[in-house]
Amino acid sequence: MEDPLTAFLYAFATLFIILHPLLVIPAFLGLTRGYTSEEKRRQASIATAVAGGLMITFLILGLPIFNLLGITLPSFEVAGGLLLFIIGMQQALGIEYSPDAAGHQKNIGVIIGTPLICGPGAITTVILLSTKCGILVTLPALLITLAFTWFTLRYAGTIQRMLGETVSGVLTNVFGMVLAALAITLIAEGIEGLV
Repeated sequence: MEDPLTAFLYAFATLFIILHPLLVIPAFLGLTRGYTSEEKRRQASIATAVAGGLMITFLILGLPIFNLLGITLPSFEVAGGLLLFIIGMQQALGIEYSPDAAGHQKNIGVIIGTPLICGPGAITTVILLSTKCGILVTLPALLITLAFTWFTLRYAGTIQRMLGETVSGVLTNVFGMVLAALAITLIAEGIEGLV
């Protein structure tokens, strides 16, 4: 993208949709049930740090690793687009993913950080954004999105009460449809690059 502001807004919107902090609230509250407010704050910080560390690593090193493995960008766009489409449809249809957290009570922040916040879709997204928008544009968008994610987790209980289940569900469905539409664009660009 030529215009840095447009690229930044595109990167921010894409990252916000794929990370969708509001979607993580129910899982966060469920996994931290019985925790004190301070423990919940700590787990929110751990989750955000884990997700951020992984995403920044893949933002910077993702393409060099792919080059080493011989994976082309168009093939990754198609594969990543398919994955993002599935995630988007799951969100739009209200299908939730909940990892088995038994025995991991000490590592709840890690479980929330990955795979709930930073899963395959988020990793795919930062790698694709690094090529489409550039690392220097994507990094600030990622940091702002992660700050919003931390804030959302930090105040998850309050946000859940304010929005209610109906509004949260509607937002999840809409974000899912937008993500699926972005995924179709990635698939089309990837196919065009392969042909």
